[in-house]
Amino acid sequence: MRYAIVTETYPPEVNGVALTVQGLEQGLRARGHQVSLVRPRQEGDPRALPDTTLVRGASLPRYPGLKFGLPATRRLGRLWSESAPDAIYVATEGPLGWSALRAARRLGIPVATGFHTRFDEYMRDYGAAFLQQTAMRWMRRFHNGADATLVPTRELQEFLTSQGFARVVRLARAVDTSQFSPGHRDPALRAQWGAGADTPVAIYVGRIAAEKNLALAVQAFRALQRERPDARFVWVGDGPARERLAAANPDFVFCGLQRGTALARHFASGDLFLFSSHSETFGNVTLEAMASGVPTVAFDYGAAREHLRSGQHGYAVRDDDAFVAAAVQLGTDDALRRRLGENACEAVRSLRPEQVATDFDNLLAGLAAQRRPHENVATA
Repeated sequence: MRYAIVTETYPPEVNGVALTVQGLEQGLRARGHQVSLVRPRQEGDPRALPDTTLVRGASLPRYPGLKFGLPATRRLGRLWSESAPDAIYVATEGPLGWSALRAARRLGIPVATGFHTRFDEYMRDYGAAFLQQTAMRWMRRFHNGADATLVPTRELQEFLTSQGFARVVRLARAVDTSQFSPGHRDPALRAQWGAGADTPVAIYVGRIAAEKNLALAVQAFRALQRERPDARFVWVGDGPARERLAAANPDFVFCGLQRGTALARHFASGDLFLFSSHSETFGNVTLEAMASGVPTVAFDYGAAREHLRSGQHGYAVRDDDAFVAAAVQLGTDDALRRRLGENACEAVRSLRPEQVATDFDNLLAGLAAQRRPHENVATA
């Protein structure tokens, strides 16, 4: 089969959407399919890349390292008229995503979209809560123009269906347990953090930005620190809030962006993962922490709702007070941390990226088998 994937973020950009899309692409290729990629040009890209169409992009406000693709409907129309894929996956709802959806519909090519980001929640996190319903209408209009909208959890599938989204399909996520493993725990790295073998190390991995609700993670750690003054808080990632957070908390350890084996070492060298975000559609880092044997404190939605059993693998909580209390309990009970970390690692062993690739392939192939002409999508 010939598939096309359209995305406005892609590695070496580091975020959940970029890495998820790359995993889906690699999974299809491993199954023997031809896959073409459409994405914005990034700094350092050569003039041409195999099986890749590079389009113009612009930097995201507050995220100068990330870009969105500019409209390219005509270019994509010409590209797919000359060599039509059997099905297209559009991963992002930006201008490039809208262009891809229009071009696909005009050509009668089946298209699935991915719901990766809760932009309605972002409106609240950035002080524009009055725009939440507008964002929801915009997302609903976009995704309802596709043959299927892919989501990672049953919870999100039910929510979007209740909001008038049509044809919402769950595509489960997985974690590479050969990469993320307790075996990557590194005493030398912990020593760099100022942590000994018995020092409780809280770790955060992800974007350091307003939408991650990081003030609560800080509050939880300070409560833990009152009980265990030797505790350390390690931050892996980058973002617009890093400089301010570091200035306000000079005792925190900031490690910047980490990838591959280095990321696995950082994860496994922590003792509890504090994930305070309210606005994830899934939260791949929850599975990565579990696979690394690190018990997690997270809110009861997304990956935590789908995979983390509270009291067995960590704690899935419903309010801020419970989040703080769970962090203190885990941080002060060494035996509990070890037991829950072992349970968490075991719980995700059966989640296989190869199965996700198979399910994704079957879904796109099913759309291709049901190919039907579409009316032109309305101009946004």
